[in-house]
Amino acid sequence: MSDQPNLLFVFADQLRARDIDDAAHPLLTPAYDRLRAEGLRLTDMVANCPVCTPSRAMLLTGQYPLANRVVANDLPLPDDAPTIGERLRDGGYRTGYVGKWHLDGVPRNRFTPPGPRRHGFDFWAVHNCSHAYLHGGYYRDSPELLQIPGYEPVFQTDLCLDFLSRDDARPFALFLSWGPPHDPYADVPEEYQRLYDPATLPYPANFESATPRLDPPGGALRPVDLSRDPRRSLAQYYAHITALDAQLDRLLDALDRAGQAENTVVVYTSDHGDMLFSHGRMLKQQPWEESVRVPCVVRWPGHVSAGADRDAPASIADLAPTLLSLLGLDPLPAAQGDDLAPLLLGRTTETRESSFLLEPVTCDQSWSMDVPPWRGVRTRRHTYVRTHAGPWLLYDNLADPEQLCNLVDHAACAATQRALEAELASWMRRLDDSFETGEAILRRLGLERLWDDRERELHGPRARLLG
Repeated sequence: MSDQPNLLFVFADQLRARDIDDAAHPLLTPAYDRLRAEGLRLTDMVANCPVCTPSRAMLLTGQYPLANRVVANDLPLPDDAPTIGERLRDGGYRTGYVGKWHLDGVPRNRFTPPGPRRHGFDFWAVHNCSHAYLHGGYYRDSPELLQIPGYEPVFQTDLCLDFLSRDDARPFALFLSWGPPHDPYADVPEEYQRLYDPATLPYPANFESATPRLDPPGGALRPVDLSRDPRRSLAQYYAHITALDAQLDRLLDALDRAGQAENTVVVYTSDHGDMLFSHGRMLKQQPWEESVRVPCVVRWPGHVSAGADRDAPASIADLAPTLLSLLGLDPLPAAQGDDLAPLLLGRTTETRESSFLLEPVTCDQSWSMDVPPWRGVRTRRHTYVRTHAGPWLLYDNLADPEQLCNLVDHAACAATQRALEAELASWMRRLDDSFETGEAILRRLGLERLWDDRERELHGPRARLLG
C-alpha cells in the first residue's frame, strides 16, 4: 500500500446542486449524505461554462475555454493539452477513466485509441458520448464496441471496483463519469422510478412550462424534453440520482473493505446542471443557478474537516490545480484555475471574490433557447451576467435563491451592479477575453474545420458552417 494518497473522482452528468445540497431535500441519497457528513462541501461550486465538453476540458486542464481551445460542445481537447491525467501518470499513479469522455470530437461514437488522445489515463473503459443508459456500450483498447448489460452506471461501477481491487503497489487515481441524470430521464430502472410519485412532487417556485424560443436547428433540442409531463421528468431525474447514490455507496464500501478510505481523496461533483423547467427552460448553457451550480464534496479523513461547509467561490477550473496540490504533485504549467487546497485543509479562509462564468459560442441548446453569448460572475451573494447588448441578469442569491427578481438597472442596486461589472471586467482582462462573437473566437483559434465537422455531424443539412 502506498503512503501517497489515492484519488477517487466521481462525477455525474447534468446533476444540479439544488436537488441534493439542501439539508431538507426530498431525495433518497444516503451515500451522498454520508459523504457530506465525512467530508467538506463547497457550497458555491459552479460550472464555469455549463456544458459537457468545455466543462470536462476545464476539469482536466485547469484552463478556461479560450485557453484550452474547447469553446463549444464536441470540439476535441487538443492532443498536446497538459492535463491532470498526464501529471498523475507521470507522478507514479496508476490512472483509470471509466464512463463518458466527450472530449474526442465527432462522431460521438468514435474510438479513442491508446495514446495522447487519452490524456494520461491508462485503464480505459469509455464511450466518447452516449446516453443510452439501458443499452449502452464502451471501448477498451481496441475499436470493438462492447455492450453493457443492464443499467449503465451499475456496470461502470463494477469496472471501477475491479480496478480498485487490483494488487498494485502504486497509488491509484480513478475518474468515474456517469451519464445520468442527464436526459433521457426515463432510462432508469423501474425500481428507482417507484420511489418518486410524480403526483406528489411540488414544482419549484421558478417553474414555468418550457417551450423552445427558436426552431431547433437540426433538432438540437430533442422534442421529447418539452413534450413530457414536467412532474414525471422531475421524478425520473430524481430516480437517476438515487440510482447513482446506490453506486456511490458501493464505491465507499469498497474503500472501507480495502482499508483505503483514510488514504483516499474522494470527490463527488458534476460537470454542469440542468434547467429542468425552471424559468421555462431546459438543459444547460445558461447562467441560472440550475444550470451553473453543482454539488461538490471532498473527503480526506484526517486532512479535510468532516461535516464542514465552505461558501468560498469555487469552480470546475479550480479542480485540477487543487487536486494536484492535495496529492503533492507539481502544478500544470498553464493552469488558470486557483489552488483551493489551503482552503480545504483549513490553512486559510482567504479566497477570491467570485467565479467566472461564460458561454462563448452559442450552439445546440443555447441556440434553441435563444440564449446569446454571455459572460458573468458569481460571488457568494450575487450572479451578474452581461451579453453583447449590455447587462442582462443580476440576482441576489441569498435573498432570492430561486432567482425570481432580476435586479439589472434597478436604481437601488446601481452600486452593486457597478461593482460586479468591475469584477467581471477584471476577470476578462486576466483571461484575455475581449468578448468576441462566437464566430470570431472560432476563426481566431483556427477551429473552423473542427466546428464544421461537429455541425455536419450533429445538424446535417441545417449545419451552421464557417468554411
